[in-house]
Amino acid sequence: MAKTIKTEGVKGQSLRLMFQDEARFGRITDPRSCWAPYPIRPVVKASLVREYVYAYAAVSPLQGDLDWKICAKMNTECMGEFLNQIGKRYTDDFIIMILDGASSHRAKNLVIPENIRLIPLPPYSPELNPVEHIWDELREKEFPNRVFDSLRAVQVQLEAGMKKMSTNNLDVKSLTYWPWIENSLILNTT
Repeated sequence: MAKTIKTEGVKGQSLRLMFQDEARFGRITDPRSCWAPYPIRPVVKASLVREYVYAYAAVSPLQGDLDWKICAKMNTECMGEFLNQIGKRYTDDFIIMILDGASSHRAKNLVIPENIRLIPLPPYSPELNPVEHIWDELREKEFPNRVFDSLRAVQVQLEAGMKKMSTNNLDVKSLTYWPWIENSLILNTT
């Protein structure tokens, strides 16, 4: 069944559909398979350190735009800062942002910019969020079989990967534009 989104009070603004999510990147080994000539067995370093940074991302699947922010924590304050960053970048747009039900997305003290409305995904449905494909792509291309000497090195690699991805709208669109996204929403702008 299609969902109607009411957008009263947004005359003169274009509608922008965005999906948002956070991910944790850090100093933990995640070995991946790789090819090697027989009988060689590849050796991959391991790290038992557990420290992380958090990436916030919002994607506009229809345009292929990717916005991101890296934070030391995942909390309501960082979420508010990220929403503010999005709201300021797209001042001429009214943003429908679809996200999961994380506690920082529902907090009473979360400051949501005037031009953003948050819509939660159904519980336990990460497969509906196209940002998950952004995380998969980053982990596959930027982090496989790597051990980092410091959390700063993780952050530098993450920033490089996010910058590279955010400058390629066609790749972002190919990862995140799913036909059901456009077909399942009826945008009521009257």
